[in-house]
Amino acid sequence: MRAVPPTPRAAPPADRSRSWERIYAVVRRIPRGRVATYGQVAELAGLGGHARQVGYALHALDPQSRVPWQRVVNARGEVSPRSFSGTERVQRAMLESEGVDFGANGRIDLDRYRWRPRATPTPKPGSRPRSTPRPKPGSRPRARSRPKREHR
Repeated sequence: MRAVPPTPRAAPPADRSRSWERIYAVVRRIPRGRVATYGQVAELAGLGGHARQVGYALHALDPQSRVPWQRVVNARGEVSPRSFSGTERVQRAMLESEGVDFGANGRIDLDRYRWRPRATPTPKPGSRPRSTPRPKPGSRPRARSRPKREHR
């Protein structure tokens, strides 16, 4: 019996690609020695309730990618099983080299090692920045629109 090589990963459709880029942006922000859960990454990427999408995006990463995929764990603080044997040991070793401790039960203490970001710079799709742009020097400020009157 001969081993079957893994199939090449196809590029995701454009809409999925945008979601995955938001996921990768969040994962890149996780500092060394900290972890985030799949659900937490999904929430911060504006994809609340889509933790599996985070798993799919991380699985699709190129092996040479600089996205720190090893810092994403499941909600129990465990390294999730993979389809390729040995990947769990690699992820655990990478986390341990960053100073993340595993308990005797194989879990990470999320109260201690969970990443708690200050703010979320990844905007949700279609959202607008909160601040208004400053007027250019020499230009007149725009008049504010009047509030609409209620009809009785």
